[in-house]
Amino acid sequence: MNLEEKTVRKNYIYTGKIVNLRCDDALLPDGRPCKREVVEHGGGASVLYERDGQVLLVRQFRYAYGEELWEIPAGKLEKGEDPAVTAARELEEEAGFIPEKTELLYIIYPTPGYTNEKIYIYRAVGVREGHVHLDDGEYLTSAFFPLGKIGEMIERGEIRDAKTIVAVQRLLLERAQNK
Repeated sequence: MNLEEKTVRKNYIYTGKIVNLRCDDALLPDGRPCKREVVEHGGGASVLYERDGQVLLVRQFRYAYGEELWEIPAGKLEKGEDPAVTAARELEEEAGFIPEKTELLYIIYPTPGYTNEKIYIYRAVGVREGHVHLDDGEYLTSAFFPLGKIGEMIERGEIRDAKTIVAVQRLLLERAQNK
């Protein structure tokens, strides 16, 4: 069975710095018309950095949720930017570490029901000290946590950020497989 829905017309309602909002005219697989609301987002990249069994997290206020969240460093992709470059840039900007290279772990679709956002999750390799230089208007703190403690924080609901949970679960799985 073909499940594809066809776009008839993209109708832009709002065009912003970070997101665009559309309410498209589309056709269901059986040909009936429907409306589809889409939040366009240029995507983001995040980076998992582990040092001596401890994982780097940053804590910042997330306005949409009205709370401070612990997350792996991340940021939005600049137009045409390689996500690996974004991940490396964000690690230095937010925490003062420069990776020699980054390895792609996953590309995730955080909310496929209404947005086209993709988040690239990388692992930092060969990291050296750099300098924190936050973006204008960006406020955060960073800290290293033992991997086991982060796993407990996830279980208690203290970490709810999807990209962070995916990255940490990858590390926990790798540890379990290497035992």
